[in-house]
Formats: sequence, structure tokens, C-alpha cells
Amino acid sequence: MKMKSVIPYCLMVGYFLFTIFCGSDTHTSAHSVDRPHKWDKFYFVHHWPVTVCKMNDNDCKDPLMYWTIHGLWPDKEEECNRTWHFNISELKDLMGDMEQYWPDVIHPNNTHFWKHEWEKHGTCAAELESLNSEKKYFNKALELYKKLDLNSYLLKLGIKPGSTYYQMAAIREALTKVYDVTPKIQCLPPEEGQLQIIGQIKFCFTKEFELRNCTESKAYSFSAHKDKFFKTEDLSNCNDTLTYYPSHINTWKHFVANTVNLS
Repeated sequence: MKMKSVIPYCLMVGYFLFTIFCGSDTHTSAHSVDRPHKWDKFYFVHHWPVTVCKMNDNDCKDPLMYWTIHGLWPDKEEECNRTWHFNISELKDLMGDMEQYWPDVIHPNNTHFWKHEWEKHGTCAAELESLNSEKKYFNKALELYKKLDLNSYLLKLGIKPGSTYYQMAAIREALTKVYDVTPKIQCLPPEEGQLQIIGQIKFCFTKEFELRNCTESKAYSFSAHKDKFFKTEDLSNCNDTLTYYPSHINTWKHFVANTVNLS
């Protein structure tokens, strides 16, 4: 009788200990990556606010007149850990730079945009120890933005928004000379009789954050290269032809009304 009473007791103790240790392990790994990663580079993405506004049919009252951050995206992967939710309080020390350099250019509240970028891309980047927290991830993107200093270099090269048209080949060549790598430049494809419109500039980095050329197999495409938050799936790699670099909304409307006839 005594032996029979001991068996249930031992089973109960064993289950209790199993729950403690396994539960603890699950908790500590809650913010780890759900599956092995296969990515090998980052896309650091700038976008042009005026183009973003028009792509989203939004007459942004006063669109920003400088290139802002769209995101820091590992290639080939997205939404790597759906249990690691965004926490805005982790960015409190970065808020000034976040609002200036990484704003939501079409919505008044930035939080939803940042949440989207973290949960889609940041949770994959968190495989790296240097990016394994929200603060590290967003702070690294801000560092890269300041290091690249795209806005200043474009101005120094004489490439300014307005009613002037540029040859895309010339823009790409100029940026390649500055950075010693070739970025990926994306445009809104031209409608009939109009010009393509510059929308995004992507710089590629290794996992060690060294600049590299943006190259990929034509046979391979991954959805992480595009982001539906701003309808950028409408963008494609720019052709080496005349390109419009719009400034304020009024100049865009003037462009549409007085566009170059390409037919």
C-alpha cells in the first residue's frame, strides 16, 4: 500500500520539476528566432516622401523635402518571430532622431509604421547579437542613415528635386563614385507619355555592416524586398532613362500637366 501511494507522488513531483525547467527555457527563448535564417545581407532603404505620398493617393500637406528611412531589411526573410511584439518604450532614448529621420510620411502617428518594421524585419535582424533588441536595431539604422548622409551628397552632386529631369544612368554613376558600391534605385514606372519617377534608394550592407554592391540573381525574388505598408510594391528598378525627381505636390501636378511626350 505504501509503494502505491509513493508512485503518484513521484509522478507529481516529476511533472512539477519538468514544468519549471521547460517553462523557464521557453520563456528565455521567447525572443529568439523561430527558425534558422538564410539571409546574408541587409537592404538599408531610403524613400522620397513626395513620391510616397503620390503612390498612396495622399496629398500630404507639407511632405518632407529630404530622404527618410524606410527600413533596414535582411534579405530573404521576414516575420521571423511573431511572439516578439513591438514595445515603443524601448525607443524612448532615440525618439528625437526617430521622428526626424524615420517618420511615417503619410500618417500622423509613427508608432504603427515602426511596429510594422520591427515585426517584419527587425525580428529577423535580431539573429545578430549587435541587433538583438529593438533599441539596437533602430539605433543601428539611424547610425547607417547618418553615415551614408545621402541628402548631403545628392545636393553636392547637384541632384535636386524640382522640375528638372535627370538621366538615371548619371544618378547611379554619381552615387557609385561617392560610395564605391552600386545602390539599387527604384522608380514608379512611367504611365503612357510620362517619365519614371524616383521613389527609393537601397544600399546593401553585409552582416558586419560593410557596404557592398546590391546584386541578386534575376531568377530569385523575395517579398521582403518590397513593403506593402507604403504600397512600394508598385516600384521597380529604374531604367537608364530620363527620370523625374519631384519636389512639392504642386510641381508634381505641373509635371503631369506638362510632361515630356515620349511617344
